[in-house]
Amino acid sequence: MKHNKYTKLAQAQKEELLDILKTRFEKNKNRHPDIEWQDVEERLAPSPEILWSLYEMERTGGEPDVAGYDKVTGEYHFFDFSAESPAGRRSVCYDREGLDSRKENRPANSAMNMANEMGIEVLNEDQYRQLQRLGKFDRKTSSWLQTPDAIRKHGGAIFGDFRYEHVFIYHNGAQSYYAARGFRGVLKV
Repeated sequence: MKHNKYTKLAQAQKEELLDILKTRFEKNKNRHPDIEWQDVEERLAPSPEILWSLYEMERTGGEPDVAGYDKVTGEYHFFDFSAESPAGRRSVCYDREGLDSRKENRPANSAMNMANEMGIEVLNEDQYRQLQRLGKFDRKTSSWLQTPDAIRKHGGAIFGDFRYEHVFIYHNGAQSYYAARGFRGVLKV
């Protein structure tokens, strides 16, 4: 994962971020009932790049929290748990190709590019459904999702939302963007 050149947080930023993450973690134990904060924090402390990525997730409105633990890889997965698609990541098209195909009214960035700059990945469909099992998200917004190549090669991209008490996965042109559509990320630690 490529990281921005500004990956080191000041000590005060690091401490504030860890306090926010710990408080959110403890307040939402239902998301990770068999995981202890101390174990997560031990993985975070020695890695300034991971802390910077979590800081970026927080700064852009994602409200990151632990969504689970992968026993095969030994990684904790942080998802964006903001009620709506993170406000600091909206009005973006899907990827660079979609952005470049716009001749006018271009958005400032794309979801895939922003995620790469932040050092995270855009949620895929399975991860988005896992997120929705842990709460009800994107009731008024929608979030771009990692799009299978078979769809992307035809110019499309997928996104999800929660309406009528149901998770919906839709498609749109990858070059499209809307004020109410952003993206949610995953960071594997």
